Amino acid sequence: MSTANPRVKALVRLRSNRRARVDAGSTLVEGHDELRLALRAGVRPTELYWAPSLVRDEHRGLVDDVRDAGARVTSVSRDVFDRIAYREGPDGWLAVVPDPGSALGDIVLGPRPLVLVAEGIEKPGNIGAMLRTAEACGVDAVVGASTVTDFGNPNAVRASKGTVFAVPVASAPSVEVLDWLRAHGIRVAVTTPAGTTALGDTRLDGPVAIVVGAESTGVTDLWLDNADETVVIPMRGKVNSLNAATAGAVALFEANRQRDAAGR
Repeated sequence: MSTANPRVKALVRLRSNRRARVDAGSTLVEGHDELRLALRAGVRPTELYWAPSLVRDEHRGLVDDVRDAGARVTSVSRDVFDRIAYREGPDGWLAVVPDPGSALGDIVLGPRPLVLVAEGIEKPGNIGAMLRTAEACGVDAVVGASTVTDFGNPNAVRASKGTVFAVPVASAPSVEVLDWLRAHGIRVAVTTPAGTTALGDTRLDGPVAIVVGAESTGVTDLWLDNADETVVIPMRGKVNSLNAATAGAVALFEANRQRDAAGR
């Protein structure tokens, strides 16, 4: 296979073009650890491209595991892999997998759901970092509300270390997300520097959605106007806001602390 092969060009489109991912219903996952986690989460790749010259000997068994999952497996040269890879220092693994997103109505919630809502997030790295924290905190779902980037963005997949396949995710306009939360009886706690309740004083041990907005603009008026509580993360420095992913992490771990204390 050469770098001019149509399949190579299709992979490049999946890597760089959101519309191509939407049309195909697929995205890319690169890296041994990320692909292994995706398999454990039940993902079934459709294609695998691997570069033997880059793959560590102890990882070669992954080829059989992916083939057993039903994927078409193709061995490629280092030049071809460099063309299709999207991370620095590639380790020789790239798979085509179904898009990780689902419809809001398909998400199954527990009796006391903890949901992270990310509104208007632009940077794939922030989405990925939020997903890693969400998986660590055992959230029921991460919902993108009017997000600019998509959960299937390969850089979001990379930043998530594959946890995008282990956490239920969905995207919808903010109005639809708010209606969905109300329909499930979930309180809405909106994080904002202008919040009226300190994070530690906010009840997060019941059914609750923690809403985090984009770094440049914060949450929109729709969420502020419909919040059950506006929450501020106390800070002692001169900066009055945190990175969006960091704010989400602080709030989620506080929710975990409260739930542990309540025996939930």
